[in-house]
Amino acid sequence: MTIKKQENLIKRSPVVVIMGHIDHGKSTLLDYIRKTNVVDDEAGGITQHLGAYEVLHATTENKNRKITFLDTPGHEAFCGIRERGAHAADIAVLVVSAEDGVKPQTLEALKCILAEKIPYIIAINKIDKQGANIELTKQSLAENEIYIEGYGGDIPVVPISALRGDGMPELLDMIILVADMQDLKANPDIPAEGVIIEADLDSKKGISATLLIKNGTLESGMYIVADDAISPVRIFEDYQGKTIKKASFSSPVRVIGFNKIPTVGTIFRTCGSKRDAEKMIAEYKPKEKEKKTSKIKDENDTTVIIPIIIKADVTGSLDGIKHELNKIKNEKVKIKIVSEGIGNVNENDVKTALSDSNIIIISFNAEPDAKAKSILERSSVNIQSFNIIYKLIEYLKETVISKVPKEYIDQASGTAKILAIFSKNKDKQILGGKVQEGSLSVGSEVKILRRDVEIGRGKIKEIQQKKLKTSEVNEDYEFGCMIESKIEIALGDKIQGFVTVEKTV
Repeated sequence: MTIKKQENLIKRSPVVVIMGHIDHGKSTLLDYIRKTNVVDDEAGGITQHLGAYEVLHATTENKNRKITFLDTPGHEAFCGIRERGAHAADIAVLVVSAEDGVKPQTLEALKCILAEKIPYIIAINKIDKQGANIELTKQSLAENEIYIEGYGGDIPVVPISALRGDGMPELLDMIILVADMQDLKANPDIPAEGVIIEADLDSKKGISATLLIKNGTLESGMYIVADDAISPVRIFEDYQGKTIKKASFSSPVRVIGFNKIPTVGTIFRTCGSKRDAEKMIAEYKPKEKEKKTSKIKDENDTTVIIPIIIKADVTGSLDGIKHELNKIKNEKVKIKIVSEGIGNVNENDVKTALSDSNIIIISFNAEPDAKAKSILERSSVNIQSFNIIYKLIEYLKETVISKVPKEYIDQASGTAKILAIFSKNKDKQILGGKVQEGSLSVGSEVKILRRDVEIGRGKIKEIQQKKLKTSEVNEDYEFGCMIESKIEIALGDKIQGFVTVEKTV
């Protein structure tokens, strides 16, 4: 966040983001720090909303230091904020399980941290578990080019048990140490600016947003501008839901009264009057969307489209889902979002789905309202509800795989050279030959090859070996056969038996 004035700078508390694999204990870690019960209240122990919490930590010097923790639904939401150019966190804590070591999601989270260019600390969690192996976990980190202190690098590492609290004071001390090395400062005498970290629509309260103040001071009576969204600062709450009149940097606050849902990850600014706020909005120029030249659809394009409607409870969830959807790549099947929104599944969503039987309504913590529910009960609309992002993505991945057009290939079973022509009666030909490889059997479809180029197809109706009927003839044996084909077979041609099988990837 750009500091407008260099005078009156004072130390500010750090903003910390907790990241890592889905079940390595991120929520348990925050739960222990905040002394609240996040885990039990959340589906599957997974934090799904992005929030922020302030805590006080008594250092070894007996000084109370404030730390703000961002609680993200995963790296996908944090990446979404970063991709919009906002910098929410000052320090990251990458949680790695002492049981499992580095996982693919650990590396994805690390990728986001490195792109943010902020310092990070490794917290090796679950050291209380029977299968915990701290040294093996450190080796796993080194093998994935995460070089911690003592293993050829300078990344701080703290073994912890988020469940029991082992190592937690040391982790918080390390956060304070890293923050002090960054020398974080801000100016309390300027209007607040910061980052939108969550936004949602409440049918009773209206549009609200969670803001993280990175500089300056926010007071009642001010106006907030985020791109082209505006809100007067009237109803104003801290992270505990208490009404407040004033807040300063590194504090998360909730403001109700936006005229439209602000985009998560955008930078907000404040001013003293509505007129000034309107001037800021007038200066706002949305980024031009990439102009796409209209193309006539190729008649040979066989891409299968899966149309979906996404409804989510808050913008952080919606952004996280869309971020993960971009990772589902398939040349033959594409997911197309025909509609998206915040709030309950409504009548319009269901009617849109009724217009095309292929449309799937994807709801994330968003129930159908009364009118939508009434239509759904009388229709066959495909609606899928989720409360965990990765389960939603797993479902769509499976749907994509199931829609991939099946491809078939001809698999050769045997080849024979024609050595004699005995007779021809309409489409039936009596031939003699020798199997060169594999085997031929009665009922087999065959390709007729001339100079190894297919000239037609036929079917073996009968096989004889030493004047006795048989069902199959093997390699290196001579035979006589009756083939049904419209193509006249000549001496020296080859017949190749085959079966059509589904192509495997």
